[in-house]
Amino acid sequence: MAQVVLTPAAGKRLIAKAIAAHPDIQSALYSGMVVIVAGTTNGYVAEEILAMLGQSDGFNRKCFYRGIVLPPAQLMSETGRRLDESGFPGDVVIVRGKWLKGKTISDVIDEMKQGDVILKGANALDVLGKRAAVLVGHPEGGTAVTALKAVIGKRVRLIIPVGLEKRIFGNLDEIVTRMNASESSGPRILTIPGEVFTEIDAISLLSGVKCDLVASGGVGGAEGAIWLNISGDVGKVNHIISLISSILNEPPFEL
Repeated sequence: MAQVVLTPAAGKRLIAKAIAAHPDIQSALYSGMVVIVAGTTNGYVAEEILAMLGQSDGFNRKCFYRGIVLPPAQLMSETGRRLDESGFPGDVVIVRGKWLKGKTISDVIDEMKQGDVILKGANALDVLGKRAAVLVGHPEGGTAVTALKAVIGKRVRLIIPVGLEKRIFGNLDEIVTRMNASESSGPRILTIPGEVFTEIDAISLLSGVKCDLVASGGVGGAEGAIWLNISGDVGKVNHIISLISSILNEPPFEL
């Protein structure tokens, strides 16, 4: 057995490395379409996938988001977006191995088909139920509703890369009902049907070992960190610990 502490940034990097190795992603990248919807975790995912394709030039994850959660003192729009979005590059749309720079999910949603994959992050994670939800600031539902057109209408695969720092407690359906009530204010929230993919899933996919969340939190840069216990075949445990050791010092996300 082994134990490891991951900061949120290291967790994002670990998830990204595993998503790039995900068999459904590997298949869709070269035979169909993969859409990486802009978001902070997906910025790391896009980096790993574009690097694997040899097409990293021109991508900057520092601007790769629409809505974002920042400290209360930061000035934001009513829809949860930064006031200056001049650096936003669009989503990462990859068709048969080629990144179509500047495209967004809205540009290609009608072309997507069964076998294609959408990657979209989340703001709320029900760990036990393996369900996720996204905060919605856009009055028409934003990219979540756009993605659902293909996920529900065409059976396009939805994978949800989300860190364990986003875990919530309680009945997710009840939370959604209360937040979306007509008398409520602030962002709405929408549950999205897809494959939730956390640090635990990343470790399982990359090594085949068992992983448990056993503690969390910290200070001095470890705020939001998770403590994982990893068990299984000694060789496999050593393999994943070696990989994790290479990303432990991932710097915090910067705007």
